[in-house]
Amino acid sequence: MAAEVSFTVESPGGPRTLSVVYERTGEGEPLLLLHGIGHHRQAWDPVIGILAAEYDVIAVDLPGFGESPALPEGLPYDISTVVSVLGELCEALGIGRPHVAGNSLGGLLALELGRQKLARSVTALSPAGFWTAGERRYAFTTLLAMRHGARLLPLPVIKRLSGTAAGRAVLTSTIYARPGRRSPDAIVAETLALRAATGFEQTLAAGRDGVFSDDVTGLPVTVAWGSRDRILLRRQGIRAKHAIPGARLVRLPGCGHVPMNDDPALVSRVVLDTCRREGREAGQELAHARVQSTRR
Repeated sequence: MAAEVSFTVESPGGPRTLSVVYERTGEGEPLLLLHGIGHHRQAWDPVIGILAAEYDVIAVDLPGFGESPALPEGLPYDISTVVSVLGELCEALGIGRPHVAGNSLGGLLALELGRQKLARSVTALSPAGFWTAGERRYAFTTLLAMRHGARLLPLPVIKRLSGTAAGRAVLTSTIYARPGRRSPDAIVAETLALRAATGFEQTLAAGRDGVFSDDVTGLPVTVAWGSRDRILLRRQGIRAKHAIPGARLVRLPGCGHVPMNDDPALVSRVVLDTCRREGREAGQELAHARVQSTRR
């Protein structure tokens, strides 16, 4: 069941109060899930049950997307602001430094949370920010076309299309390699979420100059890319690996831009492996510290 939390963030104009909608399930260490631009928290539904068997899973609607209200007037939708919002969200929920998994825009946000030491581990699925100028223009043009189409289609047409495998492909084959696996209700909901996303244009505008070129150190990082990603081409994963040498680069065979739907078992395994690496490495560091202490 969805819940909403309100908290205060600092801005140049003074403290501002905002709200974020989220769903939380499972027990264990916290795992924060971040969706991509124009999507909503339900993008993670295919894997939440698997992840929640081991972790306290928090799937959020980013500000201006899904059920979360837009950012207050005057707050930009740039990475710095949204990461600050997510940091305050974690404080408000009492989860401190969570594991973070993100897709597309959410992957970029997850990497930035890791860079700022606000995450225990990071799994970035087809993260934004590793494009050339031409690849960015292509991606943004594609996203805008999807947004335009969602806004033009009447609801009865969306419902009719979602009722057949061919119609689901028309609506979502840009982001899914296997759109027929998505349920009709899920297709309708995410098409309406894309249409209603109040933060879409401002987020896209804020990303026009965004290139992630910093390293992320001191925590496990996995970058995973679908072999059939039609928005952010998989060669961008090689650039991500060059920018973050310590990251594990994983190929997701047969998966599109939003791979959680295309292969839930594989995506879950990639996320869980990354989270578990943090526990193993922390345990090794503790054991090493104890050995050093006894030698003194």
